[in-house]
Amino acid sequence: MKKHILFLFLTFLAVQSFSSSKKFNFPDYSLTALYAESVQPGDAVFIRLIFETKDKKLIKSLKEDFSESGKLEVLKINEDGSESEKSITKSDFYKMNREKSKKLIKSTLLTGSPLSSWVKAGEYKAKIICQSFGKEEITIELPVKIVPKEFISETIPLNASNTAIKTNTSSARMDQINRLNKILDTKNFDAVYETSAFIPPTPATRRTSFFADRRVYAYSNGKSSTSLHYGIDYGIPTGNEVRSCGKGKVVMAEDRISTGWSVCIEHLPGLYSLYYHMSELKVENGQVINAGDLIGLSGATGLATGPHLHWEVRLNMEAVSPDFFVNDFTFEKEQY
Repeated sequence: MKKHILFLFLTFLAVQSFSSSKKFNFPDYSLTALYAESVQPGDAVFIRLIFETKDKKLIKSLKEDFSESGKLEVLKINEDGSESEKSITKSDFYKMNREKSKKLIKSTLLTGSPLSSWVKAGEYKAKIICQSFGKEEITIELPVKIVPKEFISETIPLNASNTAIKTNTSSARMDQINRLNKILDTKNFDAVYETSAFIPPTPATRRTSFFADRRVYAYSNGKSSTSLHYGIDYGIPTGNEVRSCGKGKVVMAEDRISTGWSVCIEHLPGLYSLYYHMSELKVENGQVINAGDLIGLSGATGLATGPHLHWEVRLNMEAVSPDFFVNDFTFEKEQY
């Protein structure tokens, strides 16, 4: 009971993050940055950059092949006001769209950078180095606050069959892990499928495990191991419909030793959603699907103590909170 009460409390905190819009004016163009003022450990820092010019001379001089680019790094602000030398996360911007006419050019870039669930609360700085319209590189800085978040600790006893799966070091299991890691480490900058808020993969609200639970697995042989839980577990019976949280491309659909019948969907460059332990798949590898499309039926395949759906989101390899993405995380509605 305490776990469910805590979840409701943490969910309430998660929706208290407000977006911010900051505009920077330069001699012949402007730059608007849309981002979240505060985030929690295990969330992500998403920033949308909108470059705009109405300068007739600049528009006339620009060639069709001009490009926009940018890099982001998030730095801790020390107590004395100085910034740390090492960033806690970094990423590259990618193109969203470009609007061009005789009177206006507007280009949009987006990036998302994951925050570890272990990151410390405090004041941070999003440092952006970017370039557009053939101009020199500029640096802008945005204040970011990471607010505290509590995570659940739990011990999960495993029977003999689940212990065997968890401790399996066979080449078959290692090959499956390596192949999935290679997928999750792929960042295709043309893979811009979904920019709207995600929808949960099931209407069920009962959660049996939560994102970034600090876990101890108690093996049937008396030994144990520790790990994080990388997603959310929905306690639903076998055979319930599982639907895609957003538009994307199916980049994995297969039966795996650890996770059973599993699906991985690419939504944005470096952003993937995963669905584990299903009893049946309804999609194939390479298929492009829309938000809400049926991808499988829930089950208890792989390492599972009972029927459930494991829903996970990865950004640049890092596991991030799926709840973060059910909000307008790309600031699609904030555009002017």
